[in-house]
Amino acid sequence: MVIGTFVHTPRLKNLEILLDHIIDVNDHGIITHFAPAATLESRKLIENKEVINIPKGAFILPTFCDLHLHAPQFLYQGTGLDLPLMQWLDGYALKAEARIDANPALARRVYSRLATRLKENGTGTALLFGTIKEETNLILAECMQSAGCRAFVGKLSMDIDITSPESPAKAYLESSSAASLEAAKSFINRCHGLVSHLPRSQRLVEPVLTPRFVPTCTDELLTGLGDISNAQGVRVQSHLAEAKDQVEWVRAERGMEDIDVFDKNNLLTSRTVQAHCTFLTLPDLQKVAARGTAIAHCPLSNAYFSAKPFPLREALDSHVKVGLGSDVAGGYSLDKMNSMRQAVAVSRMREGERKLRPSISPSEDLSIDWKESLYLATRGGSLALGFEGMFCVGVPFDAQEIRLYDPVTNSGIGPLDYFDIEPELGGASEQSNGKLNHEMIEKWWCIGDVRNRGAVWVNGVQ
Repeated sequence: MVIGTFVHTPRLKNLEILLDHIIDVNDHGIITHFAPAATLESRKLIENKEVINIPKGAFILPTFCDLHLHAPQFLYQGTGLDLPLMQWLDGYALKAEARIDANPALARRVYSRLATRLKENGTGTALLFGTIKEETNLILAECMQSAGCRAFVGKLSMDIDITSPESPAKAYLESSSAASLEAAKSFINRCHGLVSHLPRSQRLVEPVLTPRFVPTCTDELLTGLGDISNAQGVRVQSHLAEAKDQVEWVRAERGMEDIDVFDKNNLLTSRTVQAHCTFLTLPDLQKVAARGTAIAHCPLSNAYFSAKPFPLREALDSHVKVGLGSDVAGGYSLDKMNSMRQAVAVSRMREGERKLRPSISPSEDLSIDWKESLYLATRGGSLALGFEGMFCVGVPFDAQEIRLYDPVTNSGIGPLDYFDIEPELGGASEQSNGKLNHEMIEKWWCIGDVRNRGAVWVNGVQ
């Protein structure tokens, strides 16, 4: 049982601060009680339960959800970002993935460290691209399960070689569409088998079908993956309309847009998360919404590789499910705080351009604010994966403790300073009692870091 202040975003423009509330969690990690501490039921529960008290100056927030992350590329996070997308894939991404596939010990070391970093940054759930090799992806699943991270693990499916003749990497692909489909089905079974001995509530990893993107997959492979997803109810992830050269490549090779390639192969469904989507039109976004497909918005990697920003406000206005992705290593930061800040910054630049050229968008305001970005980082990404990303009875307790200031000295923690509550000022002010408010949370959102994070829980387990 946890007692304290809870903060969440039930709706896009709505941030709730729930002071002096209680959450009780059952043995399966599910919230069974959430109410003010003063209610009769809450008082009765307190009498018979071990209680974790969240001190003044701290609050409980849902964990972040990273909706797009290339796990093997964590190997070279923060390097190689000076190239166009297709050259970068050739020179860095594919080479790293092949290296990870060839070295199980390295894979385990990289993936164990990745899990540690995710927890440090308050990311409780991640949708992960892996590599081609089944065994390597099982190592990834093992590392996430052992670390207590909720993870959706994708074994890459790709039967077209995209390495250039002068590439430093060897051809990185599967031998045929048939072999790729068999490997995908095998991985699904083995990933499920990895956690089948555990109670259902403790199974934190799930397999995801992962066609890398249209240029790496034949129609036969895409059709087969769509059939598997439909038959087994398995989720799908890929990249969609990410960069100019990629979009033009698909158009030239397939004679259609890549959104239509996915759609005709039954891979644009309510089980699908598509990353980037920067080159989608308004009708495309409406199609995405109609199919129930979610989008992983990756503002940092878009700035490096997409040549244009994602139309975020238009997607939200079209009722598309949107969450945030770090896109490591196309993005250099695992910290969802950075993803949120970048999403707001990019949206404000788009709004500035709209004011100069009002005809560029039907939306009245293209910017989002910090509260909306917090929704995307928590509830938005969670909804895309079938979770709630907020606090209510009947859902898993996935939460992180955020510490703003020391409850004894009233001194800010880490980079935070709250001058109005520091005792030496002595004067009465709106914040002098230290009561949590939107401005205090906004300051953390703007400049907070890992020093402000306390405990992290996934499925009720700290």
